[in-house]
Amino acid sequence: MKKKAGILLILLIALGLAAAAGYWNLRQLAHSRLLIKEELIFTLKPGTGRVKLGKELYAANVINRPRVFQWLLYLRPELAKVKAGTYRLTPQMTVSQMLTLLVSGKEAQFPLRFVEGQRLSDWLKIIRASPWIKHTLKDNNYATVADALGIDNAQQVEGWFYPDTWLYTAGTSDVALLKRAHQRMVSAVDEAWRGRAEGLPYKDKGDMVIMASIIEKETAVAQERDRVASVFINRLRTGMRLQTDPTVIYGLGENYKGRLTRRDLETPGAYNTYIISGMPPGAIAIPGLAALQAAAHPAKTPYLYFVADGKGGHTFNTNLRDHNQAVRSYLNVIRNKDGQ
Repeated sequence: MKKKAGILLILLIALGLAAAAGYWNLRQLAHSRLLIKEELIFTLKPGTGRVKLGKELYAANVINRPRVFQWLLYLRPELAKVKAGTYRLTPQMTVSQMLTLLVSGKEAQFPLRFVEGQRLSDWLKIIRASPWIKHTLKDNNYATVADALGIDNAQQVEGWFYPDTWLYTAGTSDVALLKRAHQRMVSAVDEAWRGRAEGLPYKDKGDMVIMASIIEKETAVAQERDRVASVFINRLRTGMRLQTDPTVIYGLGENYKGRLTRRDLETPGAYNTYIISGMPPGAIAIPGLAALQAAAHPAKTPYLYFVADGKGGHTFNTNLRDHNQAVRSYLNVIRNKDGQ
């Protein structure tokens, strides 16, 4: 009888030690860091159970004890309620922290930078090259974008998207991203339009966006934007042609080879403001908020001309004689730079 009791005691002790060892292993795994050496984007598919999750994490070299991992989820069911999605795992995470993230459903956010001064075609190429975006647009034609966004005139697509760094989760569609940027730009334009200066020669908001896009392409100097705007506003008021190179370049499209020729300036086209009167039919770039504000609040000046000064800014003048002298000065600066 005593012998049986001794054996039972030994078995209980052995079971206790095994349980303690198992608990220690589970605790050690839960508090151990992930095996990854750098950030990992991990996608958890719908319907993934604890066994499959353990195998996938093991296969991805995130953990090294899949069976212990499965026991951890079995004994701590709150950590097994993971949600499908794409997550950002870092080497600093513990297994427990990783599971908490998967349970939270806080998916990885990916940045997409849309820069002012670029064309929508540039943005579409960036979107097309982004692997985590769901690509639904059949092509990058503006007519396709206009149709997807419910914009009536494809020519009015350019310029109507807000430049910013946009964050999105994996699987976000290209159209969804463009809608966000478009809706925010519509709001920004509406606000600028409501607060615009009186008496501006714009027939509608579209004209203001076109003007903002021209300002955006003409100068990157913040202090000059309202003066550049004043030159074009003064020209519109006096019936002068805008005569701005960036519109001609836009109209040339892929035929532009990096330098405007006299033939380019003399060839008729919808965007050739050396030939047409008034505004071109659409924007030529994505304007930033500062350019939009300059278009809505141009400075009050007598200027009708401006030209680069060779130092990053521009020289402004009221008459053609002084303007031509400023052009000659600019050309001299360029020649001197080339001769160095």
